[in-house]
Amino acid sequence: MNFLIGDFAMSDIISPISLPIFISLGLLSIAMIAVTLRKIGQFRKLRTGGRDGAEAALKLWLAGHSQDAMERARAQNSVLGRILTAVMSGVQARPGESEYAEELGRQTALVELAQMGRYMRFLEICVSSAPMLGLLGTVLGMIDAFAELSAVQGAADPASLAQGIWTALTTTAAGLVLALVADFITSWFEARIERERVLAETMISAAIFGRAGSIADAA
Repeated sequence: MNFLIGDFAMSDIISPISLPIFISLGLLSIAMIAVTLRKIGQFRKLRTGGRDGAEAALKLWLAGHSQDAMERARAQNSVLGRILTAVMSGVQARPGESEYAEELGRQTALVELAQMGRYMRFLEICVSSAPMLGLLGTVLGMIDAFAELSAVQGAADPASLAQGIWTALTTTAAGLVLALVADFITSWFEARIERERVLAETMISAAIFGRAGSIADAA
């Protein structure tokens, strides 16, 4: 079966030599979509964000209502809530040692951020490998096009050569499109992780040493 796209048949776009590249890009895109959905589910499970609940718990803590603040932070059960709970527990366990509470908070934050960063490496690999796969397909296609040209007796057909080059370039275009999508997704996740990191650091400092503004001012 030969599908048509505009005035071109599918066989004009996908040559036998570029077919493995398109299959690889297709598999890579499917894996990227699966990882993206998994990351979204992971963020929801970890309950990233939760800034309002953490802000409310911190206000209670700074107002001297330590027990209510602890209960509010635990009930939040978010990334920020768990970090805040660790800091409050450290302050209550060793009232005169702010370093202990700060270290507990930072250790908890490191664990939470490490979980949020899972699978990010794969998305980064998609960003870098998709264009390279596309370029490989183009190089192989160009080699094939010029090999066919060299086998022609007499004058070469410019239209045939142009079609071969055009077909070869489609893999690069496909790889670049996939890389751009992967880069956008990666940047969005990285921005979420960085935002959570800044909020966590601000919250740890505010819970131990007081604060100059709200948590919302940090993000």
